Amino acid sequence: MSIVHVTDCFLPRLGGIEVQVAGLAREQARRGEDVHVVTATPRALPGEGYAVHRVAVRLPGDLPVHPRAGSLLDRLLGALSPSVVHVHVGAISPFAWSGVRSAVRLGLPAVVVVHSMWDPVVQRCYRVLDRLVSWTSAGVAVAAVSRAAAGRVRAVATGLPVGVVPNGIVPAQWRGIPAQRPDDAVHVVSVGRLAARKEPMALLRALREVSSDVPLRATLAGAGPEMPALRRYARRHGMDWVSLPGRLDRRGVARLLAGADVFVNPAEQEAFGLAALEARTAGVPVVARPGTGVADFVRDGVEGVLTDDLAGAIAHLANDREARLRIAAHNRTTEPVHCTWPRVLEALRDCSARV
Repeated sequence: MSIVHVTDCFLPRLGGIEVQVAGLAREQARRGEDVHVVTATPRALPGEGYAVHRVAVRLPGDLPVHPRAGSLLDRLLGALSPSVVHVHVGAISPFAWSGVRSAVRLGLPAVVVVHSMWDPVVQRCYRVLDRLVSWTSAGVAVAAVSRAAAGRVRAVATGLPVGVVPNGIVPAQWRGIPAQRPDDAVHVVSVGRLAARKEPMALLRALREVSSDVPLRATLAGAGPEMPALRRYARRHGMDWVSLPGRLDRRGVARLLAGADVFVNPAEQEAFGLAALEARTAGVPVVARPGTGVADFVRDGVEGVLTDDLAGAIAHLANDREARLRIAAHNRTTEPVHCTWPRVLEALRDCSARV
């Protein structure tokens, strides 16, 4: 079987779409499929057992768009002639949607996977787009990475079946790593892009509120435009117990999680939360907002705490050692089975079967 993944963004850029597409392509290639990734990201990294095709042009900020994407994708997809085209979209993904149109023009089966939470503004954009190009009746299968994200898509694509294709992990990669603990303080960890939509400042404020009553140590790993503001806030409020180490590779994240007591995902608009899944698999209690993609693998009071009161949840887990250890033990001894690669690939095959 020949499979093409079309995505605006790809490695070395880091984010949910980039990591998931690379993982999907790698796992499919390992199973003997002929896999190709087509991306508008300049300097895209080569794949592990699969081909990467860059349809890129030099633009300010290395924006992953191309003014002639349609004709170039027509030519490339026509030459590859895949059995199915998987198109990965975020909020607004012009290159990926060009891939959808090319697949439809060429009569190729296509599956659209939505990797973001479509907010009201984005939903209005897609309603207008549907009136212009009728994307909901184009004969493609549509899925999203979580039940929460799928609900946002269904609100736009009324009557269109929307499946769920979650992100995938290999649980063994996140377990059995020796913990390194320099002190007895409760270690609160977060991993993700330091951008306003991910709300790292909300987490920093919550940590400051809790620290007046509980000795804490915190690590916010990641890079992004909010880093200078976070550093200024921590310095202004004497939060020298907060570390901002920047972006960590996979091994660095695994070591960080091995020494964590609590993981926090502060984002209200989280479509999935891959780092939270990794933390839950590593045995760390997870704090996240209800109604996000994290709720697909974290139940309130079982794998962590789902609440809008981040400070209250952090304080609860920091003060209640018994509850913290109970959740950690449960997370270490159970697997989020539906987020393992065999189940992810099965869900994707079910979507492909619809077209």
